[in-house]
Amino acid sequence: MATVAQTTSTKGKTTTLVDFFLIPSILAVLLLVIVTCNVVAWPKVAQRPSASTEHLHSVSILIPARNEEHHLPACLDAALQQDATVAEVLVYDDHSTDATAQVVRTAAARDARVRLVNTATLAPGWCGKNFACAQLARAAQTKWMLFLDADARLANDAVARMVAEAERRQVTMLSCWPGLTMASPWEKALMPMLNFVVFTLFPAPLSLLRNDASLGLAHGACLLIERTTYEALGGHAAVRDQIFEDTRLAQLWRAHGQRSLCLDGQGVVRVRMYDSFSEIWRGFQKNFYLAFRHNASFWAFLALHALVFLAPFLLLGRSRAAALTAACVLLMRALLAARFRHPWWSVFVHPGSEIILLALGLSSWWRCRSGQGVAWKGRVYGASPANKV
Repeated sequence: MATVAQTTSTKGKTTTLVDFFLIPSILAVLLLVIVTCNVVAWPKVAQRPSASTEHLHSVSILIPARNEEHHLPACLDAALQQDATVAEVLVYDDHSTDATAQVVRTAAARDARVRLVNTATLAPGWCGKNFACAQLARAAQTKWMLFLDADARLANDAVARMVAEAERRQVTMLSCWPGLTMASPWEKALMPMLNFVVFTLFPAPLSLLRNDASLGLAHGACLLIERTTYEALGGHAAVRDQIFEDTRLAQLWRAHGQRSLCLDGQGVVRVRMYDSFSEIWRGFQKNFYLAFRHNASFWAFLALHALVFLAPFLLLGRSRAAALTAACVLLMRALLAARFRHPWWSVFVHPGSEIILLALGLSSWWRCRSGQGVAWKGRVYGASPANKV
């Protein structure tokens, strides 16, 4: 599949090599069109309305927390700095072995809106976070529920802006794609790959025009849901065993004719997902293989990244089509870096990031297919029954 448009001569015979990069170069141009549309036309959450927000329905902020004593204080502080739109802040201590519960009790002593939801035994067949979210939803008392990860940090007016956006657009699920806070070199090199993976394939502007289930997308770090619709569709119980529960919920919404939407939420919420190479590895290893419903789609994804996003950089001197493909990939990275404010130098370490991404995918596949499963925060997912914790 490349343009080895190169002529070699052996004993007077001339052989023209097939340009094997023709198909990847065409794919790269098509994917560049998708990225450009995402960068130019994907809406951000609107600025706070100038009119009074007193008409907005109240919100319960719901935070599932497992060993989050270091992240929770700042998360709670940001949540409590919201306006009166926030009626309560509920935290579920998911069998933590650190001081998570004490952090919540300390915050509750300062602000009566904070409440610690009682820990329950994890039911069979449930992923831990999904079960925690279901317990939080059961305890919530308002029309709107904002599921928020403990590592998320809300802007001061975030909740009012999100509710106003959801009510203006008449959606019952609104996810805000967060900005990434990155500190270490590993984070700055590898975390931009998350947005690259998603927004090279997902046509975000099209998801506003068509409510197809296949165009459902959500980011579980910041997910605003209308409670009566949540209850009618089964809530997190409907996706109880899904490690990729956020997008599965968005797809469920659309499959039942409800409107869900994912907008650029960098202005309302930011997350620092992982703070070291080992955390990045374990975090994405957990999600990678299990994010795919079919084995074929997993291998097609790896093939796309190997042939279109990596191989051209390895064959730059041998093919004009490879050079064109590599240039398209770097342009995609540059456009996304501008939109999401990634470090510019992360664009130029793309080949190394791709190698790590492919290694991660293969590692995730092997651990799940071999029955070992992938571990995260003391739990194992995708393992054979004998290896489950």
